[in-house]
Amino acid sequence: MSHKKQTLGEFIIENQSSFKYSSGELSSLLNSIRLAAKVVNHEVNKAGLVDIIGAAGDTNIQGEDQQKLDVYANEKFIATLTKRNIVCGIASEEEDDFITINSQDENHQNKYVVLIDPLDGSSNIDVNVSVGTIFSIYRRVTPVGTPVQLKDFLQKGVEQVAAGYVVYGTSTMLVYTTGDGVNGFTLNPAIGSFYLSHPNMEFPEDGNIYSVNEGNYIHFPQGIKDYIKYCQQEEDDRPYTSRYIGSLVSDFHRNMIKGGIYLYPQSSKNPNGKLRLLYECNPMAFLAEQANGFASDGFTRTMEVEPTELHQRVPFICGSKNMVKKAEEFMRNAK
Repeated sequence: MSHKKQTLGEFIIENQSSFKYSSGELSSLLNSIRLAAKVVNHEVNKAGLVDIIGAAGDTNIQGEDQQKLDVYANEKFIATLTKRNIVCGIASEEEDDFITINSQDENHQNKYVVLIDPLDGSSNIDVNVSVGTIFSIYRRVTPVGTPVQLKDFLQKGVEQVAAGYVVYGTSTMLVYTTGDGVNGFTLNPAIGSFYLSHPNMEFPEDGNIYSVNEGNYIHFPQGIKDYIKYCQQEEDDRPYTSRYIGSLVSDFHRNMIKGGIYLYPQSSKNPNGKLRLLYECNPMAFLAEQANGFASDGFTRTMEVEPTELHQRVPFICGSKNMVKKAEEFMRNAK
């Protein structure tokens, strides 16, 4: 008799006791992310049919043209998280500032803040390449009963209580961790439920894929140039395969399953790198470390970087442990 696959809802309830703070709030929060992901998934999948692709005419806080679907995803996640009365604040890549949430009857009693990149890789929508949502969850540090402050969001990655992503691809998957390993759930669109399809996901310690935008090679620091040359040498198990989608969620997801390294270093064009520490790098670093991988800015463990601003950018190297260590070695030894 085939074993019935566990749904995401069942899995969350069953594993609630392994949370450091087991009050059921985190479970409700993950459930509301699951709900919003299903709604956004529905829109992403029909994006080609309706006038929802293409730029919205606005530019987000990062100076990037907002795709219409970005705006939609942002609104849906914020609305769902607000309505469920679980979070006291949300920070989104699409918003200049964080959003304070105070439900009428609760008076700032909620304990969690969510940082979110509602639609990562959205410039790929027009060409039908996978996009995703990335989320990061912290417990607030300011007293319950008061409005959230910036410092509730500016916490080091090591303080995260949960993080994950949704990849809207050939199949839609939600992958998350609460600090007890990484599990992946695939959406069955016919039923509308996520099922546990990838239990205990782990990066192979070594991999043979490197993911970097080599078009920026000339602008990269010497250590990264040296590492790329190393990846291309014919020696041992090299040359490695180059695979770069340009959608962080998709590149990370593939490398976790197959073994590989993702690099978005600083460059003369982007002296601090381009990815945001709080809602891209930290959640991915938490997932990587929970999946036997590692993440770094080339010198410092990503989750130990002290955040100073909401939309802070950092260089990012992430993936199979031995590959990241090797890249760090090239960074340290660069003249």
